[in-house]
Amino acid sequence: MTDSTLPAIAELIPHEAPMILVDELIHVDDHSIHTQVVIQKEGLFFNQDKQHVPGYVGIEYMAQSIAAWSGFQAWQQGQPPSIGFLLGSRRYQSDCTHFEEHDILNIYAQKVMENNGMAVFQCTIEKQGQEVANAQLNAFVPSKEQLVAMLGKPSNA
Repeated sequence: MTDSTLPAIAELIPHEAPMILVDELIHVDDHSIHTQVVIQKEGLFFNQDKQHVPGYVGIEYMAQSIAAWSGFQAWQQGQPPSIGFLLGSRRYQSDCTHFEEHDILNIYAQKVMENNGMAVFQCTIEKQGQEVANAQLNAFVPSKEQLVAMLGKPSNA
């Protein structure tokens, strides 16, 4: 899909501001996604005293990129994004303790497997062309029936 036809991130992630942390969808296909985050002072996790975002927030950038991938799959079928759950991360490794203002982060997520709403993605974060973090994330997107059973009530999701 060409960049000019890609939807806005807000259309793909079932969050509202200020919880939408990913800024832009760069590329997406059936098996992967590339998103971008520009670290800004106004960001939800920007520490005004230290003038940076803690490095562990990278896990959330990865998770929201996966949510955008899932939302894009739904968007292609004319459906709204579904609620999903981050079940865990394996081996989050980061070469940086924080992200500084104006850093441009490129987040890549590659689907390793998907079955019955469960998915595993290999994720990386790059800054200035260098990998600065990576992890394997496990996610779950329940069916509407599973969501009703989990929440005990019908949902608009």
